[in-house]
Amino acid sequence: MIIQGLQKLTLLDFPGKVACTVFTAGCNFRCPFCHNASLVIDTHQNPKIPVEDIFSFLQKRKGVLDGVCVTGGEPLIQHGIGDFLRKIREMGYLVKLDTNGSFPDKLQRMVEEGLVDYVAMDLKNSREHYGRTIGIEGYDTGKVEQSVAYLMKGRIPYEFRTTVVQEFHQRSDFEAIGQWIRGADRYFLQQFEDSGDLIRPGLHAYSDTIMRQALEVVQKYIPAAQVRGL
Repeated sequence: MIIQGLQKLTLLDFPGKVACTVFTAGCNFRCPFCHNASLVIDTHQNPKIPVEDIFSFLQKRKGVLDGVCVTGGEPLIQHGIGDFLRKIREMGYLVKLDTNGSFPDKLQRMVEEGLVDYVAMDLKNSREHYGRTIGIEGYDTGKVEQSVAYLMKGRIPYEFRTTVVQEFHQRSDFEAIGQWIRGADRYFLQQFEDSGDLIRPGLHAYSDTIMRQALEVVQKYIPAAQVRGL
């Protein structure tokens, strides 16, 4: 496990829970709009947080925190992620896993072994434009599609979410996404924000009006869809 960040308290990341967020290093995608670029590129330059320090922190926060969000980067590329999540669960915490969905077998194993309580999967774009959106031209979306299909079986509470960027998303993409995950339990459109730590600077958010128009498109297929943050 390579851990390079810890947010000690969040009321937003784990729906309905008081949690902390652990940030793992490294990702197999190169999304230009990634707001945690320093956890994706040249991660060897970042200080590491020993796993033991995370567990020590969690031991002290028993009775204060409900859960732990594990994000990245992409947590499922980590060696030992299963053991890490198991130890968190054994300490009595709920676990939320953020993932890009590119490791469906590992995702399923984590869920089936009872190591995860909630999954948030980033759905980057329509299948047609996936490769361009994740910085890997010609990307085969097969594994992402497997993860989508598995989560939609309802074995575990989940959400899909798409960060909306002017340079990468248009109306036809929202039509395609809506048709792809028709009837999903939860789907959120998230307005892009420039964190100052992007892989590719110079990207732009849509206006609130355009975001609401995008929501109207996807709600034809996913009535429960929402725009997060408006």
